[in-house]
Amino acid sequence: MTVRKVLLVDDDVDDIELFLEALLELDAGITCTHAKNGVDALQTLTKTSLPDLIFMDINMPKMNGWDCLKALKNDPHLKHIPIVMYSTSAHDTEVARALSLGAKCLFRKPHSFNELKNTLQKVIGLT
Repeated sequence: MTVRKVLLVDDDVDDIELFLEALLELDAGITCTHAKNGVDALQTLTKTSLPDLIFMDINMPKMNGWDCLKALKNDPHLKHIPIVMYSTSAHDTEVARALSLGAKCLFRKPHSFNELKNTLQKVIGLT
């Protein structure tokens, strides 16, 4: 899969900045659109060209990642988009839940910038 366009769904400003910086360092050709919660993500997806990949936090206001994941996978026009979930915790039950709902994977929010870059590189397939 060639990733050229990413949608990031997260409400944490610091996490967004780190994500964008890491993505830019990995491949400046990847564009990233941002949504602050699940409701915003669904609205964004109706207004722009579809992304190749969605990264989505689980814990957000208005509509959390679980509910947004369900909505995306139930929409015939959006269900084909790979979704990567992430959170401050990634217990086995959460990983299993993410996979059963149709996510590509779930990873724990990295503790360092380099760890984030390595994780993004693996997930996006730039290795």
